[in-house]
Amino acid sequence: MSASLTLNLAVLVALVPAAVLGIRPTAGANLGAAVAVAVLASWAWVVAHLHNAWPTGFATALWFTVVGTQLAFLVTAAVDRRAWRLGPMLFPYLVLLGAVATGWSQVPPAGAPPLGHGAWFLVHALVSVATYALATLAAIAGAAVLVQERAVRRRGQSPYTRLLPAIADAESLQFRLLLAAEVVLGLGLVTGLALATLPGEPSLRLDHKILLAILAFVALGGLLIAHCRIGLRGRRAAQWVLAAYLLLTLAYPGVKFVRDVLIG
Repeated sequence: MSASLTLNLAVLVALVPAAVLGIRPTAGANLGAAVAVAVLASWAWVVAHLHNAWPTGFATALWFTVVGTQLAFLVTAAVDRRAWRLGPMLFPYLVLLGAVATGWSQVPPAGAPPLGHGAWFLVHALVSVATYALATLAAIAGAAVLVQERAVRRRGQSPYTRLLPAIADAESLQFRLLLAAEVVLGLGLVTGLALATLPGEPSLRLDHKILLAILAFVALGGLLIAHCRIGLRGRRAAQWVLAAYLLLTLAYPGVKFVRDVLIG
């Protein structure tokens, strides 16, 4: 077994306790400890892979999503403690992403641009990770809205739904995270344009990734405007959030999956 696969498996195992304890009402302080272990293990993966190049493969994109989403979750929960109640949905999803990343970790990436591309490249890469992390967390909040609304229609709460935020709380988190994702995505588009104008860089082409990112930016902006102007919320708003997240998924890990796995 290679050292890379061993590290991937170790980080994946470290994510599991947070996912398991997150669905237990009596987890208490144990959940906090499990989240801390998951975050530290994920950051160990980042440190181990960031040497002289920014990794660009499909598996590494998923691991950066796991790390970035955990960071976004901790920051959001520090600002608004209601965000902690997204944990029962978030960490099982991160385990799923980690499992897929581990499964594809031995697939060589199509290329790894060096960090020597300069500050603009590093900023653009970090902004891309932050955008997708915030969108992931917003999508989790949207999924929580759908689950809670379904429980209301059935007129019965389960032990699992009692762990999740109430509908109003989940909607509040959803739109605050969407606003942050829209701002950061706008910065990502700007830094991408700036990177394309640097000497020695290829000229900007309207490829699938850029087109999907622009469509996601427009979709998020339209959703936020609809929320402010006509009070769009509830099930319909959550569905739009998940649709915008799908666009970003196709633009970020989706493009890498096609390039590295299907084509490569």
